[in-house]
Amino acid sequence: MAGVALPKPGSLLIPDWQQSAEGKEYLNSILRKKKRKHFGLLERPVLPPQLPADIANYKIVVCGKGGVGKTSLIAKLAGLEVPNAHHETTGIQTTCVHWPACPRGSERPVIFRLQFWDCGETALRKFDHILPACKEKGDAVLFVFSFTDRSSFEDVPALISRTLGDDEDLARVVIGTKLDQYMHTDVTEQDLRVFQRTWHLPVMRVRSVNGPRLCDGRSLDGRAGLADAAPVLNGLVELLWHRDQVAPWTLFSEVNWPGGGSTAPRLSPRLPHCAPATLRLYTGPHWEDIAWATITGHVEASPIRTGRGQQPLYSDRSLCIMTKTAI
Repeated sequence: MAGVALPKPGSLLIPDWQQSAEGKEYLNSILRKKKRKHFGLLERPVLPPQLPADIANYKIVVCGKGGVGKTSLIAKLAGLEVPNAHHETTGIQTTCVHWPACPRGSERPVIFRLQFWDCGETALRKFDHILPACKEKGDAVLFVFSFTDRSSFEDVPALISRTLGDDEDLARVVIGTKLDQYMHTDVTEQDLRVFQRTWHLPVMRVRSVNGPRLCDGRSLDGRAGLADAAPVLNGLVELLWHRDQVAPWTLFSEVNWPGGGSTAPRLSPRLPHCAPATLRLYTGPHWEDIAWATITGHVEASPIRTGRGQQPLYSDRSLCIMTKTAI
């Protein structure tokens, strides 16, 4: 993400689309009887045939000082119970969150599958292999601090340096937790503005408290929880979408397309991981010149004709990879 300007909120994805009639239909796929559905690593929302959607997979690593609320943050975004007391995360804990959104200029929504990797501070210090395993094929890192712990905020720059090297192309996002404890806050809005001007990183805020419950007094209200998590989820997926759609891509100008061979050069390391996955390839100069490819170490594809789609970034006949969707 170095050198890439941050997207203006709402510039790539339609803001508050989830509140529209269409958006609510897609939100129903992650709700069951007014409660959030929880998905395993191999599960995904089931949509009726009349609701088409692409799936975008992202791996997100969550880092921060012990006790700042990393596990509570993930629980909040996933619609799980926010723990009342701090318990050190043992090893690596993964949680999948699905979030529908609609890109501007597209009639086809995208369901973002966010796989959060949470690792306890003790485990990171004890085992050297855990952090590289978490970052492997990752897309973003969330650097978490607590509004009630100023030292955790002041440690964020050092945390970024310890976690990521200059050559690692993962999106960087800073999130402040425990915003609900405003009477005990040690970090001011002025502090955040100075941080953003200095480091040019997005800073998000989240409350570390459970939302309203249903009439039974036990279950969390799934729809209310989605509304509470929407600002963070929308901001996060727009940043990731910007990283894939606007950040520079590798052009395979030497590809003879269409022509004799169907095998393109080997994938660049800059390309997003998703194996197997489908990439939308624009072979230009017309919008409808689209091919689909499956990643198997090489790009193998055959051109097909489709309807009018997204305008390509480049108007020459180079092979330009634009976007990805999971199978």
